[in-house]
Amino acid sequence: MTTRTTSFAVSAEPSRAGRTRAIAAVCLGNALEFYDFLVYSLLATLMARLFFPFGENPLTSLLLSFAVFGTGFVMRPLGGLVIGLYADRVGRKAAMRLTLWLMALGALLFTVAPTYAQAGLFGPLVVILARLLQGFAVGGQVGTATTILMEYAGAGSRAFYCSWQVFSQSLGVLMGALVVLALSNLLSAEAMDAWGWRAVFAVGILAIPISEYIRHRLEETLPAQAQDDRQPAPASQGLALLCRHPRQLVTGVLLVTGVSVPVYITQFYLANHAIGVLGMPLGVATWAAVVSCLPSLLLAPHAGRLSDRIGRRRSIFWPLPILLLAIYPAFLLLNHSPSLATLLLIVGLLNIPLTYCMVASLAILPELFPAAIRATGLSVTYCVGVALFGGFAQFFAAGLIGLTGSPNAPAWYMVGAILLCLAGLRMAPETAGRTLD
Repeated sequence: MTTRTTSFAVSAEPSRAGRTRAIAAVCLGNALEFYDFLVYSLLATLMARLFFPFGENPLTSLLLSFAVFGTGFVMRPLGGLVIGLYADRVGRKAAMRLTLWLMALGALLFTVAPTYAQAGLFGPLVVILARLLQGFAVGGQVGTATTILMEYAGAGSRAFYCSWQVFSQSLGVLMGALVVLALSNLLSAEAMDAWGWRAVFAVGILAIPISEYIRHRLEETLPAQAQDDRQPAPASQGLALLCRHPRQLVTGVLLVTGVSVPVYITQFYLANHAIGVLGMPLGVATWAAVVSCLPSLLLAPHAGRLSDRIGRRRSIFWPLPILLLAIYPAFLLLNHSPSLATLLLIVGLLNIPLTYCMVASLAILPELFPAAIRATGLSVTYCVGVALFGGFAQFFAAGLIGLTGSPNAPAWYMVGAILLCLAGLRMAPETAGRTLD
């Protein structure tokens, strides 16, 4: 057997400039991809009117719009597996560049999609196709980007480096919220419905060449020996992952479920709850998405440093009781006193403990798996956890209100997810500071 001649610029100790460039490249690319993927949620009520005007009940259209948002998460596990295997076989950098262009193609489909009034069911079908493509891309993006960040870090700073993944996701959400907020205030409601929403999706395409240029200059972190022809084929790697690491897979899925549901409830659903249930206008309620991002933008690096110091398990655990005790009173307060100030206070405060839990959870996932299947393992656990419960959190939340008649019902969905996170934490080993591979 001979090894491939492909060489990788793997540095045992990347330079400080290389590490800074890696963080910048991952952050910019992630922000753009999560802008494209999540901006749909901020326009969910508008998309419901334009693409799903079925029935006389507005809740039906909104549920359909939320369901289409969730279809992107259905493709995440497949994207995580396929692109994760590609990253573990060909290279992290190549996989990150692939996801960037797939996401851009999805955003382009959104930009040119005809509405239901213009093309009947063809319009919703184009939107669904765009969501599926974006979900496939993001499925591989998170695992690959987090893996390359962790592999640039030293043993005592892995959570700090992974925290920039959380920072960049929030940056993407903030970018989307600000664009939606600006256009909804600058344009009339008629103009927003006519073409303003297309501009929102088009913005995400414009910065793709810049991100591509920065990512192209990244150093590869996949060990050169991973390219040895004696290594298992991709299909065998996937089978080995499922057969040899079942505990790690279950642990990761439970942890991700417990974090992703609160994220999508607090950062996205509450804004749509304010619009659809409490009657707030789009421009006002979008401020909730802006404020919900601030804790992650301000605190994610500190959360990473703290997790590196006190350990993953303690960093994940301490925010959970706070969230359990706070979520139902938060819904009670918002529904009893529906005002912008109340909405912003709730989403801002809830996302402080959530940020600390989210960073530590994301850091522990790649540490559960060896380098040969690290990107695949992280991608699959993250995407399955998000796809099962997080991606459809808004759909389930709105459905619970329809079933129970109580506007407070979504709080119990979040409580259930947090309990699953506690179960996963009980199974998780402490990985902070541990030498990997």
